[in-house]
Parts: sequence; C-alpha cells; structure tokens
Amino acid sequence: MEIVQHLSKEKLEKAAFILKTVAHPTRLAVIDLLSYREKMSVNELCSVLDCEQSLLSHHLINMKLKGILNSQKDGQNVYYSLKEKDVVKLISCIENCDCNM
Repeated sequence: MEIVQHLSKEKLEKAAFILKTVAHPTRLAVIDLLSYREKMSVNELCSVLDCEQSLLSHHLINMKLKGILNSQKDGQNVYYSLKEKDVVKLISCIENCDCNM
C-alpha cells in the first residue's frame, strides 16, 4: 500500500502560518471574545483581558497584518472584528484535544 501525503506543502505552510499567528493566549482570547461580539474597541478588550494596552495593540496589529482581524477607527477608538471567522474553529478544536501540558 502506497502512503500518500494528504495535504500539499502549500496547505501545510498556510496552516503553520495561521497557527503561528494565533499561538499566544492573549491572541486566542481576543479571537474567542470577538467570536461572541461583532466588534470591540481596544479599551474594551483591555478591560476584559486585564492587560496593558501597548501589549494588546501589538497582538491586534499583528493579527490584522496577517489577515485574521479587521480594524475600524471611530473617533479616538479603534474597533477590531474577525476578518477570518473560520479561525474560531481552531479554539473549539483545541478545547477538544486531550493533550498533556
């Protein structure tokens, strides 16, 4: 029986790129929050996540540049929303994994 690789190199590289982009607890928390709310401001996210605005902004900008999030400026506030909604499925998949930490 011949063993065939199911995923192409391009698909594997894309998967690794997405996983690297979201591979931080704060980034996963942002994705989780935005899966329940259409959009949230940086201040709202900071309040819920109890983190420094400068650090959160770094994570948000990174995810925006890589196509995971959208942003919209409204006066002094910047609101973020999910651009790539399928990334939410990663969280539920991870929740169901029975891995040792």
